[in-house]
Amino acid sequence: MTSLITTELVILDADQGTESSAVIRALAATIAEQDRANSADGLAAAAIAREEKTPTGVPGGIAIPHARTEAVTEPSLAMARLNPPVDFGAKDGPADLVFMIAAPEGAGKDHLKLLSKLARSLVKKDFVASLRAAATEQEIVDLVETALGLRETPEEATPTEAAPTGGAPTTTEPTPTSAAPTESPASSTDNPRRVVAVTACPTGIAHTYMAADALAQAGSEMGIDVVTETQGSSGTTPIDQAVIDAADAVVFAVDVDVRDKARFAGKPYVQVPVKAGIDDPQGLITKALAEADAPNGRRITAAHAADDSSDAQSGSRESVGAHLKRVLLTGVSYMIPFVAAGGLLMALGFLLGGFDIPDYAEDIVLGNSLWNLPTEYGDLALGPVGAYLGAVAFQIGNLSMSFLVAALAGYIAFGIADRPGIAPGFTVGAVAVLMGAGFIGGIIGGLLAGYIAHWIGSFAPPRWLRGLMPVVIIPLVASLVSSGLMFMVLGGPISALTKGLDSWLSSMTGTAAVILGLILGTMMAVDLGGPVNKVAYSFAVAGLAAGSVENPVPWEIMATVMAAGMVPPLAMALATAVRPRIFSQAEKENGKAAWLLGAAFISEGAIPFAASDPLRVIPASVVGAGVTGGMTMAFSVTSQAPHGGVFVFFAIDSFLLFLLSVVVGTIISALLVLALKIFVRKGGAAGLAEATAPSAATATAAATTGSTTGTDSTTGSGSADEANPTEPVSSNADSTRV
Repeated sequence: MTSLITTELVILDADQGTESSAVIRALAATIAEQDRANSADGLAAAAIAREEKTPTGVPGGIAIPHARTEAVTEPSLAMARLNPPVDFGAKDGPADLVFMIAAPEGAGKDHLKLLSKLARSLVKKDFVASLRAAATEQEIVDLVETALGLRETPEEATPTEAAPTGGAPTTTEPTPTSAAPTESPASSTDNPRRVVAVTACPTGIAHTYMAADALAQAGSEMGIDVVTETQGSSGTTPIDQAVIDAADAVVFAVDVDVRDKARFAGKPYVQVPVKAGIDDPQGLITKALAEADAPNGRRITAAHAADDSSDAQSGSRESVGAHLKRVLLTGVSYMIPFVAAGGLLMALGFLLGGFDIPDYAEDIVLGNSLWNLPTEYGDLALGPVGAYLGAVAFQIGNLSMSFLVAALAGYIAFGIADRPGIAPGFTVGAVAVLMGAGFIGGIIGGLLAGYIAHWIGSFAPPRWLRGLMPVVIIPLVASLVSSGLMFMVLGGPISALTKGLDSWLSSMTGTAAVILGLILGTMMAVDLGGPVNKVAYSFAVAGLAAGSVENPVPWEIMATVMAAGMVPPLAMALATAVRPRIFSQAEKENGKAAWLLGAAFISEGAIPFAASDPLRVIPASVVGAGVTGGMTMAFSVTSQAPHGGVFVFFAIDSFLLFLLSVVVGTIISALLVLALKIFVRKGGAAGLAEATAPSAATATAAATTGSTTGTDSTTGSGSADEANPTEPVSSNADSTRV
């Protein structure tokens, strides 16, 4: 295993400016210069995005910016000792010690364990003091490698293995009792208070382990037993259930959902962002025990796992709208695999067995085999073998699609009530299918089942009944009530509404169909993977199962949504290829990736462009995507696949017209975004001259390669030595942009 840190990755007593982003870019460039990353800009962008989500400054003048990205080719640590210090968002002031952790997307467990071990070492005051006192880069490397256990610690001095003040143990592996403090005089009572804690952050490298050790150390100082579970990238070993049962309270210091939260049912708890576990561990332990002592303190119910996930971000309960959006998107996300597999298999069945394969498929798969090929099948089948294989693919896909409404309802209920809601949700979804209520019935039934299960789970049953609640009582009662209401009250009206909607969509032709395509295309581009985009996509996917040769409108809507969603990233890729001079180096790199992302129907490929210049990129994307949506509906293009773009060509009817629609929208959006960038800010010929004249672009550049901030060229400010002579700054990268 190669070394994580070398002397070339250490910067001592350097002035890296006053912004955390500048420090991150400098460290990313250092890593890339050592051939440990294929793109300094890509690494910096990922680390800055993580920094914007949650600042990485921690108490003690330390910051740990980090990222896990495909831009990294070798796990690396880069360290800067700053003079002057730079603010990374810590409560106690700016940081002078900055460790940047860079991990590849597929980093191995061994490397991730070492990275997490470094994060834990930064909690130790002696280790941090040694870093500040080091005189050379080699001393820094020696200290870090000793802390990581990569070399032996000298007997006369063991600063990196010494127990922190207060007697908390050194923890190196995420074992169930790894964070349990050694007994101190303060905790040697007959019945010490006990707290269990779970820590987790999005990348699972640094904050996860620092929070765990900070809580363990704080518990030792307070005379309280604290056992932690780190749900990080280097692996998770769950706390023993007996330890959880014996605990007085629970601390969740997390930025992501807690895995298997139902283990803690009935326990008093607090839930906060992971950084709070580093900043104020004693306060969290005190709050958790206060909840335990309060008669009406917060308790984790059987249905609490989903509801409290937002508390980690906001510290309060989410709004009704945000809650509904989250649970609906949960249902859609779990439903999509059924649709994706089923739709593609059905499309493959049509390809092999012809478009009349539905008429023969069931008889063929039940009455024939590879050794007894069918003799009766449609004229368009690819012979007996094609007819048989097509029938098998079609039937598998058809069965997969039959789960669509049930899966939607089941996982909507799961989003509300966690695992106890799954069975009632699937059951009411199946009832909705039987009643002809379609996906609207699935949505309403899933919400109904979820809230009923959640309500039942909110009761505090006797201890002897607690084990039966999530596996028997909640599913039984919630299934009976929700499915009974669907049968006796809701199914009929929803079925009538669904049939009316199907009839209205099926009757759309000509101008009405084009307008629908225009609206759907606009929705796909207006927020590039956000809520509006998801509404349009969910509408298309949910109706996909209702499509057929006789009623192709749902397939047309799916093709429209997919084609329109491909336009924004493809347009940005085309724009960077046509006029590279008006884009930064980072944008040009993103443009190269956007070709593939757009072709695969990943609208998020345009987000880096929209984030830096929303008032130009989004309107241009909306216009092109709207045109594409209108064209696909006008051409009656259909798609039986919910995703994949050009790579599922066999599932798209009239594929050449599909491509034509995408190309036209892409060209329109690309030309619009170029016109807006060239003409709107500078005005007419002046902007065009700057975009086409290398000397002018060079003269006005005032940022290093890949920078996303700079100085407006019209102000005349900015030092000459900051300019990059070969890569002009993006025209939208000035400090005065809207």
